[in-house]
Amino acid sequence: MASFEQSVAYFKSGKFEEALSSINECIENDDTNREYLFFRARIYSRLGKFDLSLADFQALTDQEPFNPTYISDKAVVLHLLGRNEEAASEFDRALNLEPNNPYRYSSRAYFRDRIGDLQGAIDDYTKAIEMDPEDAVAYNNRGLVEEKLGYKELAQYSFKKADDLVGYKSTPSNPKEDEAIKQKANTKEFKMPKQENPSKELGLKGYLDMIKKLFTEKSTRQEFFSFISSGLKSK
Repeated sequence: MASFEQSVAYFKSGKFEEALSSINECIENDDTNREYLFFRARIYSRLGKFDLSLADFQALTDQEPFNPTYISDKAVVLHLLGRNEEAASEFDRALNLEPNNPYRYSSRAYFRDRIGDLQGAIDDYTKAIEMDPEDAVAYNNRGLVEEKLGYKELAQYSFKKADDLVGYKSTPSNPKEDEAIKQKANTKEFKMPKQENPSKELGLKGYLDMIKKLFTEKSTRQEFFSFISSGLKSK
């Protein structure tokens, strides 16, 4: 007989079809368990079955319309389906329900980056960092967006902060120079270069990368498994 733990074990080892078969059996035995349904929605998304994943997330949000985790994950699937206006609305709704959770800003920031709203992404990452100054992933991801905009000094500052927070020994910097860089950012001295053909689609690989970068246990997840990875930029 299949068990939830077995399904999770399959998932962690990358055996998604086996994980799906196992969780389906769990749901057949207990179709009221929302944790099972939530996990199946995640499995469907890993398999690229986004319509089925969305159906499960829709069922979850119908049952718990004010659950920010369900809403945010539903937004990701909407984006994967190319329904970006709906996705944006759901990311906003999740943030409004949990405005003091820095993860909500980070997740919306990643979405904004993917649809080409690079300055909006930086603003959201900056807000997440203000709320959680030890969030190395947010620093690193902000640096990636700053690079896209041509903010080389700001990007290097963000990457260094990420390195410092995870204990990576990078080249020591001058505190005065760091402060000058921050002041430039605050006074809007840097101007955004014109962007050509920003990426507006997120494929399955991009989704998996996002899972690695965004889902940090400290900020939000207290679940049965964790998609934790530093996701830090290789130097």
